[in-house]
This record gives sequence, C-alpha cells and structure tokens, in this order.
Amino acid sequence: MALGFICVGLGMLGAFLPLLPTTPFMLVALWAFSRSSRRFHHWLYTHPRFGPRLQEWHQHGIVPVKVKLTSLSAMTASFLFMAFVMRVKWHVLAMSGSVMLIGAVYVLSRPSRLPK
Repeated sequence: MALGFICVGLGMLGAFLPLLPTTPFMLVALWAFSRSSRRFHHWLYTHPRFGPRLQEWHQHGIVPVKVKLTSLSAMTASFLFMAFVMRVKWHVLAMSGSVMLIGAVYVLSRPSRLPK
C-alpha cells in the first residue's frame, strides 16, 4: 500500500511538473493497490482526473498521442544530453540508446484512441 501512495504522490506531482510523468506512476499505484487495497484501487480507477486514462490503458492498451510525443521527446532529449553534454562513453550511450529504442517502439506500437 505504501508503494501505491508514493506513486500516487509522484503522479500528482507529474500532473504539474512537465518533466515528471504522471501515467506510469499511476499505473504502478493502481497495480500496488490491486494487491493491497480494493478501496484505494477503486478510488484511483474511478478518479475523475486520472481514472479515464487508467481505464483506457487497462481495457484497450491506449497511449494517447500527447503521451507518445512527450515520451519520445524526453527520450530524445535524454539521449542528446548524454551524448553531447555528459559525453558518456560510447558503450553506455549505445546501451542507453538501445533501451530507449525498445521503449519507443513499444510506445509507438500501442493504439492512440479507442477502437471503432
């Protein structure tokens, strides 16, 4: 239950801070509450602000276009920062880029809206 509340807190911060994601934290919180508290799971799943996106993900695996663009932009910015500002070693850059590419392919493979 503690993990659920920590993730809800981080997710709520992410609703106001542009670099902190909201949805992944809420998904982890929903999972944690599903294991610990039916009441808090129901509260989060039916929450007026966060519930609809969680329900779309749970029922249809939807990742909205805005979320896709945000995540791809963050991955690109992180990669460029590592490459040109931090100047990390090539093998670290290659590994990080590979992980980001896998994440990008997954995010892009998800539907963006409800099926017709």
